[in-house]
Amino acid sequence: MQTHTEVQSDAKKIPGFLFVDHVAISVPQGSLEGQVHAYELLGFRVLHREDVRGTDQVREVLLVIGDGPNLIQLLEPLSADSPVQKAIDKNGGRGGLAHVAFRVRNAKAAFDYMQKSGFNLIDKAPRAGSRGTTVFFVHPKSRSENPFGFLIEIVEDPGTH
Repeated sequence: MQTHTEVQSDAKKIPGFLFVDHVAISVPQGSLEGQVHAYELLGFRVLHREDVRGTDQVREVLLVIGDGPNLIQLLEPLSADSPVQKAIDKNGGRGGLAHVAFRVRNAKAAFDYMQKSGFNLIDKAPRAGSRGTTVFFVHPKSRSENPFGFLIEIVEDPGTH
């Protein structure tokens, strides 16, 4: 069993996880604007819109919840090749939880730490994300002995430094 000092020392090695950045929800093609409107009726505000090309192939809308830092990200696939479309297909054509994203101070430090610690990382290195962020994804079955069971995104905002 670790002593209190050893636990504190280990905690300092963890690369600056700060808070839940966003919860991403996939929506079937053609339903994005209806979903945005439904959230707006609940008092959510659109913070950002972007078509994300490359391997993601999604249209995203980020919605802010009150004055807090936590966001809802709605993802609509732009093509049949989108990983989001493939997940929707596996889910019988329905949208749902796509991933949970955690904000970190430094994506490269988090990537290196998680890789060294044996996590199964989907990306080969941190990469450009939407709204100027740096991101990488962690496989749902990343820890075979204790799998998370859902996709995780790690996000560094350029304004964090």
